[in-house]
Amino acid sequence: MCAAVQTLVCVKQVKQDVAEEWDETMPLPGDIIEGFYNCESNIHADEFFVPTKAKSELSSQLAKINSQHIEVIWVKVRRGDATLKLRARVVVERPSMLQRKYSIRAATDDRHVAVIGDLTSDECTELQEMSRSLVNVENRGYHKKGVKYDWKMKGEHCTEATTARCMAWFSAAVSSGAPLVFVNIQTEQIVTSEKTNLTGKEMSWSKQQQNHATTVQIVQGIRLWFMPGVAEVSLDLVPQTGEVRFGLDIKRTEEGLICIYSVAKGSPADRAGLSKLHEKAYANGYLLVMSRLEGKSLMPSHADISGLIHCCDHTEIKDTLVSAIDQMERIQLHVMAWSNQARPTSTPNTTAVGSTMLRPRPL
Repeated sequence: MCAAVQTLVCVKQVKQDVAEEWDETMPLPGDIIEGFYNCESNIHADEFFVPTKAKSELSSQLAKINSQHIEVIWVKVRRGDATLKLRARVVVERPSMLQRKYSIRAATDDRHVAVIGDLTSDECTELQEMSRSLVNVENRGYHKKGVKYDWKMKGEHCTEATTARCMAWFSAAVSSGAPLVFVNIQTEQIVTSEKTNLTGKEMSWSKQQQNHATTVQIVQGIRLWFMPGVAEVSLDLVPQTGEVRFGLDIKRTEEGLICIYSVAKGSPADRAGLSKLHEKAYANGYLLVMSRLEGKSLMPSHADISGLIHCCDHTEIKDTLVSAIDQMERIQLHVMAWSNQARPTSTPNTTAVGSTMLRPRPL
């Protein structure tokens, strides 16, 4: 008989996509979790740490800490030849009424959530090498921060370059197969705040100036109005007893659009008519783009001067689908329709929304 493969409790990935913002004080892929200490003080001697041997055991222990409303814990990890003690917070990795799974996130960054698993020593080492190349701990250099730059004094008060960038995004999205319909483009000044999200079907391509004394931002840029195809198609995905996934594989394009790349036969997505829409789209060279999930827009909102496109986190979308299937709840999504699309006629959970309901509206 073969001996059982020994595994270690390890961080197998993190949900913070911006690797440039990782640092050595955060849980990183490949970190071997040896124990934790649930005290917020800076006293973290080895004798206080509770050892952990498996992912399920750690999740159970973190659940107890969460119920005690403890804000910060210390986590002891082995990274290469070094042993580190990191400050972290307990977080619900997968919210479910039936079984909540707990993990940790960096104390300094709410986005940096660790996904924990039971991995072999070789798998941990491979992940550590990847993390080392991304974080580059040994040759990191000075920490960087954003500084104000007077674009107007340097001649960037014109909008020609911004307009070109805007239309380049639209052309690339359409060329990749997204059925976007151009409506209008305009130059304007937009006033927003950190708590305000740009809504509707538009992209704001902006040069931003921020008053650090308040949350107000004054944006001078280009606003692109577009519609999601000629209409949207609404589908209700209804799980049946025993099903553990909705059966759709989603990915994010370079332009920030959330697309459906495959649909499993016999799944809730298939029963709702998504397979037929997917086959029809790809047969005609189109992407099957999701425009809304549970009524919330999935469209990119704006791009800033650094070239970043602000778009939905596809990991969060996947988590929303997982949470719904865990609780056996139906979920509604909208996909973009294109010209001459044939709607499935045998699926009662499918309805079309006319393009007149999708006209852009001002903020």
